[in-house]
Amino acid sequence: MIDDDEDVLLAAKLLLKKHAHQVIIEKNPKKIPFLLNNDTYDVILLDMNFSKDITSGKEGYYWLSQILEHDPDAVVILITAFGDVEMAVKALKEGATDFVLKPWQNEKLLATVSTAIKLKHSYKEVDKLKKAKEQLEADLNQPFKDIIGSSSSIKEVFSLIEKVAKTDANVLILGENGTGKELVARAIHQRSLRKDQSFIGVDMGAITQTLFESELFGHKKGSFTDAKDDRAGRFELANGGTLFLDEIGNLSMPLQSKLLTVLQNREVTRIGSNTSIPIDIRLICATNMNVHDMVNESTFRQDLLYRINTVEIKIPALRDRIEDIPLLANHFLTSYTKKYRKEIMRISPEAITSLQKYHWPGNIRELQHAIERAVIMSDNQTLEVNDFFFLKGGQNSSDDVITDNLNLDDVERNVIKRAINIHDGNISKAAKELGLTRASLYRRLEKHGL
Repeated sequence: MIDDDEDVLLAAKLLLKKHAHQVIIEKNPKKIPFLLNNDTYDVILLDMNFSKDITSGKEGYYWLSQILEHDPDAVVILITAFGDVEMAVKALKEGATDFVLKPWQNEKLLATVSTAIKLKHSYKEVDKLKKAKEQLEADLNQPFKDIIGSSSSIKEVFSLIEKVAKTDANVLILGENGTGKELVARAIHQRSLRKDQSFIGVDMGAITQTLFESELFGHKKGSFTDAKDDRAGRFELANGGTLFLDEIGNLSMPLQSKLLTVLQNREVTRIGSNTSIPIDIRLICATNMNVHDMVNESTFRQDLLYRINTVEIKIPALRDRIEDIPLLANHFLTSYTKKYRKEIMRISPEAITSLQKYHWPGNIRELQHAIERAVIMSDNQTLEVNDFFFLKGGQNSSDDVITDNLNLDDVERNVIKRAINIHDGNISKAAKELGLTRASLYRRLEKHGL
């Protein structure tokens, strides 16, 4: 509450502190910007007339505009001893939530504040739902959400999903790049008791150290140079639902410590805020790295590993479930012929056999890309071996990862070249496929003359 009358402030505080978690009073309106930058408030009670102007309310309108400029969703109740209907209407048009006259009746003031608090909470809920919806739409704007396969190894994964889904146990999903770790995470969420709440995914390998806290825990407006608005972090957006942390093995030790603290305390604090926010999430993590070896090498915290892997699910590589390749290939064929309006009916048996003999270093993602490219480039109704450029030279093609030459530099060169080809020269995607940063991949490209 901001009012230049100390007696009014003390009287209001005595009344309201019985019904509020915290009541802040201030007689100098010039401190409003400081107060807004320092904390968030459910309701702001603002006097309309200060020492410069006793009756017109111009100062109140001015400070109301300043508050709303800082936070458009602020709930502000204007208070004055010189009010009338015209002033009340103008206050509401200017963005005030309500209008109270001095001297007030305690019951009426409490009722007004209570209603305003409910309104603020509804604003917060709407904002949370809106941001969660935006995030969901962004995450769901990807093809092929179903896990496809009938091999014994993938059936074992299905069995683990069914067993763990109905619990709130933390799950660690292990597997190579392109095996479908996110699909498994979504399947767990969709079969869980939290299925009606948000599923929020975060690619930990794509988050820089400087943005880690802002992305996961959120920030307040003005807390750093680019913080132009208050922002909820991924933990808040996932509250009540499931949080999926992909490529968790890429986190540095300092960031692992920050993540562990949040998981232990079950609360987050936005950057620039002193207020902690309790969180209720189901945590699913994934990585293509051997985190158990990383613990032995002291590059991954053992206590964090214990926290995230109540249950482990290992997804097999595509080369270990070759009987699923025909199912997957025909699924992608159907999807891409529809997308690109092509009349390709089938994949020839010879092409299927060749696809099953290929090593698939990029796993299902590489198979998906190969089918898409073949559909785009083919003018026939059947995809043949020659429609898959990487099969033309056979398994001993210079681009193939499998080689009799065990020189590490040569193997690394072939793997990098394969990743670049798979992603049509896209460095960012190739780096992610290889588990490298863009800078690291550029250094290796220069090293191998690629």
